[in-house]
Amino acid sequence: MNCRFGPLALFLVIAGLAADLAGAQPYPNRPVRLLVPYPPGAATDISARMLAARLSESLGQQVIVDNRTGASGIIATALLAKAAPDGYTIMLVDVAHGANPALNDKMPYDTLKDLAAVSLVLRVPMLLLVNPAFPAQSVKELIAVARANPGKYNYGSAGTGSTMYLIAELFKAQAGIDLVHVAYKGGGPALTDVMGGQIPLCFLSTVASLPHVKAGRVRALGISGRSRSPVVPEVQTIAEGGVPGFEFYLWQAMIVPAGIPRSIMTRLNSEVNAALNHAESKERLVSLGAEPTPSTPEQADAHIRAEIERWMKTLKPPR
Repeated sequence: MNCRFGPLALFLVIAGLAADLAGAQPYPNRPVRLLVPYPPGAATDISARMLAARLSESLGQQVIVDNRTGASGIIATALLAKAAPDGYTIMLVDVAHGANPALNDKMPYDTLKDLAAVSLVLRVPMLLLVNPAFPAQSVKELIAVARANPGKYNYGSAGTGSTMYLIAELFKAQAGIDLVHVAYKGGGPALTDVMGGQIPLCFLSTVASLPHVKAGRVRALGISGRSRSPVVPEVQTIAEGGVPGFEFYLWQAMIVPAGIPRSIMTRLNSEVNAALNHAESKERLVSLGAEPTPSTPEQADAHIRAEIERWMKTLKPPR
């Protein structure tokens, strides 16, 4: 009997050892999926593809960008929250990630409990863009035109809760004007309609809009940063243009499902930081007006928590 089952037992032992060895292979040993909550051409997509190219080289496995749009990132983030915490599903998020808890009473995940931050990625100012035929030539003139015609002019965004929406609503509140929100499926379609004259204006990051500004397809009236940008030094800050103290940056961070092993978190953080410090990538981002912001997981987590608190105070009505 022992002779009959000996080969089978030996086979099972060998198969078990092979499985153990496969499981023990260093991370990563298969392709990594990078979720992006916006369509191709958006600022987050542009930086995600740059990161994916660098990470594919450094990790030795293909990092595949997977655009899952909708609900200001909630659809993609819900996928991430349900994914195995093994480092093979990662995600790039932006300002909307911090604002979503304030805008949605019920979400399919807990932003702080179900997700973990790997690193901050970048911050970039937004440009106030208008169709070239729009009568205003400056932020001050835009405010005057809007005040004289309350509710007449539309602005486009990638949807309620998107970065484009959040900055426009802050601008409306601080400038004391009434603009009508028109939601699109992404920043690209909104920008296309501004260029085509279907809507007069929108806010978009320098990363996504700079080529169109340089080509004259849209006109930039103001920039949302604390100071003027060296890539468009002729564009005044919105604060200079008549909204004192106005300051807003689109930020991006990489996140993963909660519970990821520390060794994998450390590896991802190291590789993301290296990618952001890579001379070619850094030069490319800076040329688009972005500032790379590599960080520790703890710094990224603290930033996201601060953003959630900020938007809770800004967007939640007092009770």
